Parts: sequence; C-alpha cells; structure tokens
Amino acid sequence: MISRKCSFCDAVESDLNPLIAGNGVYICKNCVTSAYKIMFGDEKVTNTTQDKELVDAVTKLMTPKELNNFLGEYIIGQERARKLLSVAVYNHYKRIFKDTESLDDDTEIAKSNVLLIGPTGSGKTLMAQTIARVLNVPIAIADATSLTEAGYVGEDVENILTKLLQAADGDIKKAEQGIVFIDEVDKISRMSENRSITRDVSGEGVQQALLKIIEGAQVNIPPKGGRKHPNQEFTSIDTTGILFICGGAFDGLDEILKKKQGENVLGFGHDKKTKDEQKMTYDMVEPDDLVHYGLIPELVGRLPIIASLNEITEEDMVRILTEPKNSLIKQYKKLFSIDEVELNFEDDALISIAAKAIKRKTGARGLRAILEENMIDIMYELPEYGGYEVLITKDVIDKGEAPIYIKKQTKKTA
Repeated sequence: MISRKCSFCDAVESDLNPLIAGNGVYICKNCVTSAYKIMFGDEKVTNTTQDKELVDAVTKLMTPKELNNFLGEYIIGQERARKLLSVAVYNHYKRIFKDTESLDDDTEIAKSNVLLIGPTGSGKTLMAQTIARVLNVPIAIADATSLTEAGYVGEDVENILTKLLQAADGDIKKAEQGIVFIDEVDKISRMSENRSITRDVSGEGVQQALLKIIEGAQVNIPPKGGRKHPNQEFTSIDTTGILFICGGAFDGLDEILKKKQGENVLGFGHDKKTKDEQKMTYDMVEPDDLVHYGLIPELVGRLPIIASLNEITEEDMVRILTEPKNSLIKQYKKLFSIDEVELNFEDDALISIAAKAIKRKTGARGLRAILEENMIDIMYELPEYGGYEVLITKDVIDKGEAPIYIKKQTKKTA
C-alpha cells in the first residue's frame, strides 16, 4: 500500500498526524494547525518564523559592555548614565528573549524602566534613539506636555502606544518589544506634594494614567490615533515587554538637594561655601527627592533606575563636534565635499563654537544653530569654490569674518 503524503509539507500519514483528503490533494494535521494560527493568531505559537527571529535575536543580543561601546560612538561623556542604561536594556531584553520558563522556580522577573535626569541638550533623547537603533526595535518619542487626562483637549496617554504601533509598521508583536521615550516628564509634576483641590488635567492626572501602561497591562488603543469613541475598533497591546524611558531636565531640583544637605541653614558659625562648592549634581538624586519635586510616589516606583546626565563641559562640546560617527563637523565636511570643497576647522574655532553653546545654555543641540549662523554665507557661495579648501578660523566664529580659501599652493582670502 502506497503511503499518502501531505501536499504542503510532504509528511507521511500516521496515527499522530492524520491527513485530510481533498480534490487530489492532502493536508496533514500539523499543517491545519499552522494554517489556523496564521489566519487567526495564537500568542502561544513557538514555531513561527517570527519566533525564529526572536531566537536569533537572543544569540545576537549585545552585552552591556558592547551596548555601552556603541553608545560611546554617538554620545560623548555621560559614562555613568550610559552604563546604567546599557545594563537596564540588556536585562530587559534578556527577560523577553531568554526562556525563563524553563527554570525550575516560579520567580517572575519584573521589568526595570529608566528615568534620565539631566539639563537640556545633555543627550537624553539621543541615548534612547541610539539604543533603539542598535537593537533594531521600534521607538516612539512622546512629549509629556501634550498629554492630558481622557476627555480633555490634548492627547490621551494611550496615543503614545499608537505612535509605537505605527513605528512598527502595524506589527503588534514587534511593537510589544519596542521602546517608548517620554520626554519632559518633569513638566507633568504637581506643584506640591499635597493633592490639588482643583482638577489637574495635565499634571497628576497624566501621571496616574501612565501608571498602568508603564507597569505592564493589556491596553486598548485606537490604531490610527485620536480620541476614543464607542463605535471605534481598538487594537490591544500588551505593554509588559515595552521598555519605558522617561526623561526630564527637572529644573529646580538642585534647590531640593541643597535643602536636604542643609545648605539654607540660617545663623552664625556656618562656613560660607563658594559657588562651585554649593553646586549640586544630579548624581545625588534619590526617589524621595523626585516625590518632593512633584512626581507621585507610584510613578517613581515604576521608574526604579535613575540615570543622571551631567551638564556638558566646553571640552566635551569640542569632542561632540568632532568625534561621534554623525558629528556636526563630519556632516558639514560631507556636505561641502559634494561641491568638491574641502572644509577644515582650526582648533580655536571649535573652542569658540563650544564656548558660545555653553554661554547660551542650550546644551549640545545648540551647536547646530551656531554653525548654521556662521556657515550660511559661506554655503551661499559654495558652488563657486569647487577645488578649494575652506578654513574656518576663530575670527569667523567670533567676529563674523570671511574664512580662508585655499586652492592648491595659492591662498586667497575672500
């Protein structure tokens, strides 16, 4: 007797894998099961192509040192913050990808979300973007200041997840392993530790709304964003595997730290400290300081890892201009090279650019504005100087003078 075979996978008919006969074709029990899961989905599927990709991701998951080294290629300084973020990200995705169910205990590993604290332009958003790039996971960046409680003018908190789903091209499984970065989280702090009598639709109310999605829950979201309404179809997303990174400048937090250290004690017999000695660093921040600032304790508890970023020094500014893979100087050099013009900067010019950024207190993001101000006239005439070298001097930055144009052996000052 000739054994019948499945027309899809060539499996031979057996008692454990019977065949269903059609019009000259056969399909086995395993293929029927697989077809059902493809059509209707099954969260417990382990043999799909997507799960094979997850297994590959485990073997390729970078160690904390490798993650930190990758961050270092794009972010100058902030060594402690980079290390904390690298460990947090590694532990988070190890929890998702590794088969923890095979371990002989009932211990569940909770996820550790991250809070980045640092002055504006210190690299908080860039850290989150860079981590998402190396892990090849979708990332959604939201501004907490635009969020309000449900029913009020503004964005619902669930719209953050809609952005993540859109970043994952509608792939729910991929979105459930992504990263959400919530910027300006300090702007939703309540004005005091006491509960407000009046309605706080963009402060404490938003913090309360964030609790559920940050901790991990099944959340129904409108797939195309916007407000929820009864006749709308919803998409369910499990936020348990989503890493939440919150960032904020927390302006005024140093005053809370000073009070805690007894800086404002009145009376005689106290040593007067210099301004440098009085300066507090965000490395000293503890969870109760954030509660004093205005974050509710429940939200602070869901952000157990606090990574502080220091204010960028002038020396770091110069390194930011030149060292990262996508540094501004490298971008401008490439831009000039398209017109066959070689662009170079004197060291003093770079220092002047850094000094201007420090003075403006805009952090690293202010560097581009300074360069654009000084380069706009040069780029206006750029196509006429093919084959030249353009040398940017200190006077170009400080006094607005023209750069030095050099062609072969002859020098020309415009």
